[in-house]
Amino acid sequence: MKIIYKTPEGTVSVVIVSPEWGGTMKELAQKDVPTGLKYKIVEDSVIPSDRTFRNAWEVDEADLTDGVGA
Repeated sequence: MKIIYKTPEGTVSVVIVSPEWGGTMKELAQKDVPTGLKYKIVEDSVIPSDRTFRNAWEVDEADLTDGVGA
């Protein structure tokens, strides 16, 4: 699982969970997603494996429905 959110600059950020993280995905999102930004917890397969054009990745803000950074 990964957490995605859209930055104020319009790029997509991906939070990758450390194997040492002992909390829930929601707790991690509340901790790591900047205050006020909406996020979505997604399966790894949602993130493109080809990083060649990673700066061109897009996400519709309407799809970021799992919460808001604290």
